[in-house]
Amino acid sequence: MIFDDEPVPGYPLPILPGHTSPGRLERILRAGQFAITTELAPPDSADPEEVYQRARIFDGYVDAINATDGSGANCHMSSVAVCALLTRIGYAPVMQISCRDKNRIAIQGDILGGAAMGVCNILCLSGDGVQAGDHPQALPVFDLDCMSLLATARTLRDEQHFLSGRKLTYPPRVLLGAAANPFAPPLEWRAERLAKKVDAGAQFIQTQYCYDVPLLKQYMQRVEDLGLIGKVFLLVGVGPLRSAKTAEWMRKNVPGLHIPDAIVKRLAGAQDQAREGRELCIEIIQQLREIRGVSGVHIMAYRQEESVPEIVERSGVLAGRVPWYPGRDPQPNSHRKAS
Repeated sequence: MIFDDEPVPGYPLPILPGHTSPGRLERILRAGQFAITTELAPPDSADPEEVYQRARIFDGYVDAINATDGSGANCHMSSVAVCALLTRIGYAPVMQISCRDKNRIAIQGDILGGAAMGVCNILCLSGDGVQAGDHPQALPVFDLDCMSLLATARTLRDEQHFLSGRKLTYPPRVLLGAAANPFAPPLEWRAERLAKKVDAGAQFIQTQYCYDVPLLKQYMQRVEDLGLIGKVFLLVGVGPLRSAKTAEWMRKNVPGLHIPDAIVKRLAGAQDQAREGRELCIEIIQQLREIRGVSGVHIMAYRQEESVPEIVERSGVLAGRVPWYPGRDPQPNSHRKAS
């Protein structure tokens, strides 16, 4: 049996019982292993090698790579194009779809196109407003929102027809995800909103940055009280802060981001603030590993992508497991080779 997301001409990849995709990320999550995902910043370029260079940084350290879709309403290479390149050589991408830029016709086409290229994971997002990006004169679409996008993707996959009712000859076999922010007020409604996304079809969640583990624990308790543990895989967002100044800027300019004063003070008092930011990230990952209902972490290291291997390695959360990377023959009991 094939156990990789690599395309085999003429043969659809097998899906394990109880799974909706043949992808590695779903297999890792359903096996109860602590999953690691990260983000690839798409290039401002039409050169595919720039995508591959950025992806190679993560080789052997992450289970899936998000290809962002106009993050921050800024223009870059499209998510579907980055995913097309990554699937060519066997990477496991998460294709992001933002409702900001496309109507339901284009979105359904992208879901089918991505799945045809071997994309097994889709993250459904409403998208940042155009006023936040580098093309504020652009016209926003928002034909769908996150909830209706999830429902649309689930309709294509499970009911095998377009929203128009026209039948598909072959459905997309994908794992559906959404974003969540446990730290945005009103806090008491955050878990309830998660429940709505699960009802709409979300199978995995990637959250906003977590810099307050006690607050995250309170959120997870509400998630458990709603009976959501076991119904959705929750990957908590983490990332290294480069400096106290960066932390101050982020908590003032990134909507819904919560960074406690103690974190800023700790960074400000460090001799090497970037190193202290990595240490903090490692500590948070280790703490998250022990929280019931947390299935993994989503590492967002914007302009610090080279720090991801160190963070993953030193956190120890892979426990000897080596995620697949191009050129490696995946074996269940393989161990990381010395560099």
